[in-house]
Amino acid sequence: MKVLVTGCAGFIGSRVSALLSATGHEIVGIDNLSDAYDVRMKQFRVDNLLAHNSVEWVNSDITNNESVRALMSNIKPDAVINLAARAGVRQSIDNPWVYYDTNVIGTLNLLEACKEFGVNRFLLASTSSVYGNGSMPFSEDAHIEDLLSPYAASKKSAEDLCKLYWRLFDFDTTIFRFFTVYGPSGRPDMSMFRFVKWIFEEQSVQLNGDGSQRRDFTFVDDIARGVVGSLDRRPGFEVINLGSDRPVKINEVINEIEMVIGKTAIIEQHPFPQTDMIATWANISRARELLDWEPEISLEEGIKATVDWYKENRDFAKNIRL
Repeated sequence: MKVLVTGCAGFIGSRVSALLSATGHEIVGIDNLSDAYDVRMKQFRVDNLLAHNSVEWVNSDITNNESVRALMSNIKPDAVINLAARAGVRQSIDNPWVYYDTNVIGTLNLLEACKEFGVNRFLLASTSSVYGNGSMPFSEDAHIEDLLSPYAASKKSAEDLCKLYWRLFDFDTTIFRFFTVYGPSGRPDMSMFRFVKWIFEEQSVQLNGDGSQRRDFTFVDDIARGVVGSLDRRPGFEVINLGSDRPVKINEVINEIEMVIGKTAIIEQHPFPQTDMIATWANISRARELLDWEPEISLEEGIKATVDWYKENRDFAKNIRL
């Protein structure tokens, strides 16, 4: 199958692209290497992706409608996996416009191009942030109204567009709500990368709140398996949580990293942001039933793999801007 993967230089996008290539699919990946975080990390992923996989990379921006149309006309893919996004809860407070440009307008451009060029399989990356502080474990059928940030609102808007295009144009659409994805070469604006770097380099760990907040940490390779495993489905419209089903306190994560690295964290505590969720916890019964999917990498294994990657790439990773 020929697949267009947007956001192929991203943390999840690069892993999904590599797994698709390894399983025999023809991949065209697009990414504009935005400065949402240190571009050197994105270039690192692209270089590794192209060096070890049969992937064509196009430097392009999904917010540019004409570029999207030209690319779709040229490629004529069988499916689109939209992993391009502007992510990050707190940053969306400062600049909500760029979040709506990428997450909403970018998704609309892709859906319109799919309609124009006859592509009717569409997969979208969404987020656990859409659940807000609702009742847990979060179920895909939950009524969503307690959005806490422009980021969450932009992703929910993208979901709504996908559902509309399914109804109007009969797209086969899968929306994934990812839960706190982490792993090697992870996003430097996320807690796991930061904790590992701060503890390894003996710098102060900037902790928001008292560390009792819980997150459903999910290893990136498990996420990639779930996405790739759903590609051949023709579901009509579906929303699927991908998470570990094991919420863990942030303090416990820090303790595990300390143990793996062999150093003690220097904690600098800050107030808990009102845009942050108190906890996340995925109900993954739908993923189990529809995809025969289970998270395979434990938190302990995943943290060790993340720390090992940092050690092996320390000369590069220690200079990445947080």
